Amino acid sequence: MDLRSEVLRKLKNRRETHSLEQAFYTDPDLYKLDMEEIWYKDWLFIGHDCEIPKSGNYFTVQVGEYPVVVVRDRTGTVRALHNSCRHRGSRVCAGAKGSSAKLVCPYHQWTYELDGKLLFARQMGEDFDKNQHGLKPIHCETIGGYIFICLAEEAMDFQPVRDMVSSYVMPHNLKDTKVAFESTIIEKGNWKLVWENNRECYHCAANHPELCRTYPEAPSATGVQGAKDDPVIAEHWARCEATGLPSEFKIDPKGQFRVARMPLIEDAESYTMSGKRAVKRQLSDDVSQSHIGTLLLFHYPSTWNHVLADHAITFRVLPLGPELTQVTTKWLVHKDAVEGVDYTIDELTHVWTETNDQDRQIVEENAFGIRSPAYQPGPYSPEHEGGVMQFVEWYTNFMADRLQGRSMSTPLVRVA
Repeated sequence: MDLRSEVLRKLKNRRETHSLEQAFYTDPDLYKLDMEEIWYKDWLFIGHDCEIPKSGNYFTVQVGEYPVVVVRDRTGTVRALHNSCRHRGSRVCAGAKGSSAKLVCPYHQWTYELDGKLLFARQMGEDFDKNQHGLKPIHCETIGGYIFICLAEEAMDFQPVRDMVSSYVMPHNLKDTKVAFESTIIEKGNWKLVWENNRECYHCAANHPELCRTYPEAPSATGVQGAKDDPVIAEHWARCEATGLPSEFKIDPKGQFRVARMPLIEDAESYTMSGKRAVKRQLSDDVSQSHIGTLLLFHYPSTWNHVLADHAITFRVLPLGPELTQVTTKWLVHKDAVEGVDYTIDELTHVWTETNDQDRQIVEENAFGIRSPAYQPGPYSPEHEGGVMQFVEWYTNFMADRLQGRSMSTPLVRVA
């Protein structure tokens, strides 16, 4: 039996409400299948508009085997390009971020316009056609300050994401923010373990003392189970929506993305040790309300987010190997907020810096135990781990459909 058939068999025979078999967390060939069927075909959160505010600004990222450069062109359009020179394949932009009037390959100085068009290639012969050798484009969409890319030749329809998410994130004007701090950690565990750990707070009381000062441990806080029946959450939604902030829990029919505005504990307004705001300057000039809690935005497989009244915290997940995952966290504040006056880096970042490192340790211990020959899928808590079950169900159905050749949505046109 070939790999695809074997994986499909395992998915179809998976015991519901239980974790996945060991191979899904450890096997190199199954990891490659994840990359091919999910990471190289679906929309991925990659960064923010505010990271490239001016024409010529760019940042780079590696998605599996693909080096990518995201750049703002001369018209102000955000573009994503394959970061591989059309001459002999050298990486064109080597730095993590920068600014340039043109994109110039350091190897032989092939020079590209910011939209990827080839402008100059020295001594290539009379028959050489520059128009056929521009940097290859990548599907790119922006929404409310978020940049998503899709590496597939044909991208899935992004409109459903835009339709659900826009009204929730637009009031926060993340395009008019700046990255106050950024951190990247490497977790020695499969990307699905990173997500499974994120999708429940069953572990929070014993592992996250800083986070538990402001974030509720109740299972309903994930939005997946019991949120609509929780009177505290229902009251919070009603109060926020009365002021014009969409808040109620919404989820994609396939389970891939969702939004909800959730209350923090008691009088807390932000993720700080005191519960008070970390930033004096409001995140958005269009949101003056207090105690709006946190806007939770999830999009599998690459991002979860917390958007508060005073700042936003965004998380990007990228697999580096079968048992290696990169998690990048960015703290966004209003573009005019001044460090040392409106906020301090320590107060702004302390809770999630600690929480991220605690989660790293949890994931690594989880991965360590799963490697044991004695491991077998265990049951999830029906009371606390509904979010985990939802993620695993999404993954199972998504991969099964892909392996059977069924499309999850209507594709867009091919990249020109």
